[in-house]
Amino acid sequence: MTAFIALTLILLTGVLSWDDVLHETGAWNTFTWFSVLVMMADQLNKMGFIPWLSKTIAASLHGMNWMLVLTVACLAYFYSHYLFASATAHISAMYLAFLGIAISSGVPGLLAALMLGFFGNIFGSTTHYGYGPAPVLFGSGYVTQNEWWRLNAILGLVYIVIWLGLGTLWMKVIGYW
Repeated sequence: MTAFIALTLILLTGVLSWDDVLHETGAWNTFTWFSVLVMMADQLNKMGFIPWLSKTIAASLHGMNWMLVLTVACLAYFYSHYLFASATAHISAMYLAFLGIAISSGVPGLLAALMLGFFGNIFGSTTHYGYGPAPVLFGSGYVTQNEWWRLNAILGLVYIVIWLGLGTLWMKVIGYW
C-alpha cells in the first residue's frame, strides 16, 4: 500500500509521468499492477470470498471419489493463483482450506498435503506478477506478457499431468498412501 501511494504521489506531482515509468522498463508497469493485485487479494479474503469459495467447492465435491476430489482441489488451487499477486497470500489464504476439503473427502492426509504443497510451487509460473522472481524476470523484457501467459497455458497442463498423474502414482509406489 505504501509503495502504491508513493507511486501515485510521484505521478500526481509530476515528478514522473506514466510514459516515464513505462520507458524505464516493464518493471514499473508490473510493480504497479502487482500492488493493485496484492490489495485486491487482501480484500477478497477480508470480504469473505476465500472462505465462501472453499465452502462452495467442498459442498460441490461432497460424496465424490477421493481421487476426483484431489484432482479438482489441486486444479482449483492451481488456477486460483490468477486471483493472487503473491504466493504467500495465496498459500496462507487457501492451502489449509483445500487441505481440509481433501482430507474430509477421504484423500490420504500426506498425499493431500504434499500435492497441495507441490502445486504451491508450480503455480509460480502462472503469471508475470504472482511469485517473487516473476516480476524481475518479466521486467527484463525478454518475454512479452502474451508469451508468458501462452507458455504457462502449455506448461501448466504439463505440470498438472506430471504431478497429478505420475506424482500420485510414484507416491503410491513408495508407500506414501
